[in-house]
Amino acid sequence: MEATKKIRVLQTIRQGKIGGGESHVLDLVHYLDKSLFEPVVLSFTDGPMITSLTQMGVPAHVIHTERAFDIGVWKKVKQFLKEQRMDIVHVHGTRANTNVLWAARSLGLPVIYTIHGWSFHDSLPTWNRKARIMAEKFITQHTRLNITVSDSNHQTGVKEFGRFKSTVVKNGVNLDKFNNNGTYPDIKAAYGIPAHHLVIGYIVRITEQKDPLGMLRAYAKVCANFPDLTLLMIGEGDLKADAVNLAEELGITDRVVFDNFRQDVPAVLKAVDIYCLPSLWEGFPIGVLEAMAMSKAVVASDVDGTREAVEHEVTGLLVPPKNEAALATALERLIQDRTLRTQLQENAGKCVKANFDVRDMTHKIETVYQQVLAPL
Repeated sequence: MEATKKIRVLQTIRQGKIGGGESHVLDLVHYLDKSLFEPVVLSFTDGPMITSLTQMGVPAHVIHTERAFDIGVWKKVKQFLKEQRMDIVHVHGTRANTNVLWAARSLGLPVIYTIHGWSFHDSLPTWNRKARIMAEKFITQHTRLNITVSDSNHQTGVKEFGRFKSTVVKNGVNLDKFNNNGTYPDIKAAYGIPAHHLVIGYIVRITEQKDPLGMLRAYAKVCANFPDLTLLMIGEGDLKADAVNLAEELGITDRVVFDNFRQDVPAVLKAVDIYCLPSLWEGFPIGVLEAMAMSKAVVASDVDGTREAVEHEVTGLLVPPKNEAALATALERLIQDRTLRTQLQENAGKCVKANFDVRDMTHKIETVYQQVLAPL
């Protein structure tokens, strides 16, 4: 009897650096049923994600470009798809989609597009926002199936495009990796943070979306009232230098530890007491889910996908975006109220285990693959 041919699925994403989308791809290819599916990954830049995939034994390839709609790479992508004999192309994020869609469609391959948060948002200039809406509308109408990572993102698509369909599959967390009962190195000691200090963790890309400067200004207000406190800012991005300079201007350099991205995020989270994400917008924030999985009290901005991950005063505290006074107040409340902090930590851990296991997410995506390939 002939063995069933495995379904070859290309996961493609814009960059090899580790962020929410890249973590999603790593977990997805790890947990896919290898008796049914054969994953291959294409990234448009090199980075730690490619190294991790190679260690996992998953074929990983790079066709370099840092531009959206880079016609110069379209033929290379088409040739790659032909050589790899792909059955399905699963694109993560707008930029990757703009460089894969033409090639996949010209070969008659079904394209699934996961929207990890829309590329248009209110802080953009009006002309730029409109152009991005038009681009996203075009892309989503030319894929076989769209996946949104939050109900909010689905509703935004309907509101902006009128005709928009998507399957909502919320992000999940690798609970084997993000396990609060695991054994981890002492990150506080490694950074020279006094053992008695409470640690606030900000572990994200240091970009406008994540409002790092607002984070520092809010923290400076809190610092003035609580001496035994350290802010751990882990990440890189175009506002990193500005953040370091602002900490100096605010006179809190000795109370902030800056470092670049680390691969051992669970160990870093173990050292954290309060996880903070003051984003201006989110798809469905994997960083928040990871912190909750590690039983951390979360303070996050009350924006689209985040409010679906965090229930206010049950699994975390939500504050209005770009509101430094509200952020400072929420942090002070958790610093002072140990009972509330402990309650939020316990509830957060239980919530993620019950609702956001990456295995459940993977099963839902496997079902989508099978539906897309099922004969009409």
